[in-house]
Amino acid sequence: MKLNQITVPALDLQRATEFYRLLGLRIIVNSPHYIRFVCPEGDSTFSIELVDAIPDNSPIVVYFEIDNLDVKVGELKEAGLVFTQEPIDQPWLWREAYLDDPSGNVICLYHAGENRLNPPHQAIIPAKAGI
Repeated sequence: MKLNQITVPALDLQRATEFYRLLGLRIIVNSPHYIRFVCPEGDSTFSIELVDAIPDNSPIVVYFEIDNLDVKVGELKEAGLVFTQEPIDQPWLWREAYLDDPSGNVICLYHAGENRLNPPHQAIIPAKAGI
């Protein structure tokens, strides 16, 4: 099995499209109600779909791995994006930064390297609310 794509809701396709293009995603499908992107590395895709309302308190977090996280966060901040959490080393050995997309979907930009698929046994994985 291979994960192909994730779709998140968007209240304003134009603003959401600009946001995800700024992150580095490239448009491959562009319709009035749906935009699909391909990630800059690999063949994973990500899409946004126009909706009238976003569900309250969604537990969904979308993770995009970036090799040079701190540099990318700096570039995105210079471009005007606001982060809800600056890059920080986590006990589970990932470095993570958080921001919200224009519709309020939570986005985590992170770097895990080898720890993404091969975490050491001593990595501390906290319980997350609602998961």
